[in-house]
Amino acid sequence: MKLLSKLWAYRSSYLFIAPFVICFALFIVIPIIAAVGLSFTYYNGIEKPRFIGWSNFQYLISQDLLFLKYALSNTFKFAVIVGPGGYAASFLLAWLISRLRGGVRKWVALAMYTPSLTIGIAMTIIWLPLLSGDRIGYLNSLLLKISFIDVPKLWVTDPDLLMNSMIAVTLWSSMGVGFLAMLAGILNVDTTLYEAGKIDGIKNSFQELWYITIPSMKPQMLFGAVMAIVTTFKTGAIGVELSGQNPTPEYAGHLIVNHINDYGFIRFEMGYAAAISVFLLLVMYGANKLSFSLFNSNDE
Repeated sequence: MKLLSKLWAYRSSYLFIAPFVICFALFIVIPIIAAVGLSFTYYNGIEKPRFIGWSNFQYLISQDLLFLKYALSNTFKFAVIVGPGGYAASFLLAWLISRLRGGVRKWVALAMYTPSLTIGIAMTIIWLPLLSGDRIGYLNSLLLKISFIDVPKLWVTDPDLLMNSMIAVTLWSSMGVGFLAMLAGILNVDTTLYEAGKIDGIKNSFQELWYITIPSMKPQMLFGAVMAIVTTFKTGAIGVELSGQNPTPEYAGHLIVNHINDYGFIRFEMGYAAAISVFLLLVMYGANKLSFSLFNSNDE
């Protein structure tokens, strides 16, 4: 009864959080529960789901050679470089921009943030012409002119080069919400801490960064890490957009998200696609837990 009376006492507060709770339930909680449920079934989108137990997961980790040889290894290679690389680049750029003065800071921050909003436009007018495999492609033309290469490189159709092109494009477009959060965190560090640090013996900007700035903005760094993980693991279309082929040449750019799309929307094996998505969810959860252990503290 005490619990019910307490809930009733704060009934007006629930009206304010109701829109978020409803949207969170509809677009996050319910889809996750549905995916977990479907992962234990055979479901083709037409027939009624048929329960098959752990068969989808057993096939995924022991017999799906396309997943084990290409999707899994490509995703982790991509994530290991793009995740920490994009995160480090976001923090470094945020720190450098924070040292600018006046209106210049706002315009530079906007220039860094814009690519994350216009990746589709940038793909058409910048990346595809830049990485074109003929002699008039911007990158090939430049490298041929300075005699760095003898023949044009097939940057997005050569299986040996596609992954590198995907990494470069994704790093360029990784200055998103996490970048803005870290910039805000740096700009909101209490300036009196820097003055106290100078009294205590801090002599240069790098010592200020290590001993004052980073410890003072752990929440923003944690948020940036989570956003970097989510962005990295959910990336899938970049290889298809660059190469113009689905699947990518010799599966060189085949990521876990591509594997989910393949089984879910091409083969219509919805149950197996759900099992792959659950596996990806668990990997992202583990990566997020690692981020919390690195940047979170007991008093926050």
